Amino acid sequence: MNQNVVDVDGDILLVSQFTLYGDCKKGTRPSFSHAMAVDEAKKFYQSFVDQFKKSYSKVKNGIFGADMKIHLVNDGPVTIIIDS
Repeated sequence: MNQNVVDVDGDILLVSQFTLYGDCKKGTRPSFSHAMAVDEAKKFYQSFVDQFKKSYSKVKNGIFGADMKIHLVNDGPVTIIIDS
């Protein structure tokens, strides 16, 4: 936990996830009515990826809107959940 991804020569994987914006204030299902429009969101995601790649060479990314299966092994002593 004392080093960042650059210090350990690690890789970064950026994967878009449409479920990041879901309003769960009412009912049993999240509402995505206030989420960004698809075309705008795709451009926003690509801009995000481009900024990372300008700063660091070991960046890979998923395909916006694709059905992707990600397998993850956390290598560390903690998992941090950030909630606002």
